[in-house]
Amino acid sequence: MSHFMLGFITGLSLILAIGAQNIFVIEQGLKKNFVLLVCTICTLSDFLLIFLGIFLFHYFQYFFTSLIELILNFLLLIFLVYFIWGKIRIKTHLLDLRTEKNEYSLAKTLFKTLSFTYLNPQVYSDTVFFLGNFSKDFLLQQKFFFGIGASTSSLVFFFMLGYMSKYLSNYFKTEKVWNVINILIIMFMSFLTFYVLVNIIYSLR
Repeated sequence: MSHFMLGFITGLSLILAIGAQNIFVIEQGLKKNFVLLVCTICTLSDFLLIFLGIFLFHYFQYFFTSLIELILNFLLLIFLVYFIWGKIRIKTHLLDLRTEKNEYSLAKTLFKTLSFTYLNPQVYSDTVFFLGNFSKDFLLQQKFFFGIGASTSSLVFFFMLGYMSKYLSNYFKTEKVWNVINILIIMFMSFLTFYVLVNIIYSLR
């Protein structure tokens, strides 16, 4: 197996795990809200972090300490609570994604996308830590192809996720469906919040 395919399969297997970032991409696709921007930011961020992990893992294994992970978890916890509260206080829930969409300016979408990406410890553990550690014994050329393969998997995944959600939004036009989607998002984000909180408590013990 070529190192490009190895990187592609490994990266795809990691990114397929449902997380806060993926849910956010799906939501933006359903809203038809700056889908290209959101998918591009997520893809480029993965590219950057994957290659940071691959070429700097020798240094990151000393700097990626439990303290940094704890700080990231705290920041993510705060952001998730803020995000969930914003969902709950919208009386019409996702019914009015059409109305809510108008509230999502370019700057706000950019902020939320960057937050779900760079405040998420899972992103760092998958790209910097896991992929960097996995490729540490490869030759330089092999690392390059491995990184390109893993980055390509991110590109394919995020754009398929975003634009498939955008396409499916045409079939989700009733109030009942939007309310169910909103409730599911709130429930999933609440579960993630609880999970992050447990990790924080465990790390402080």
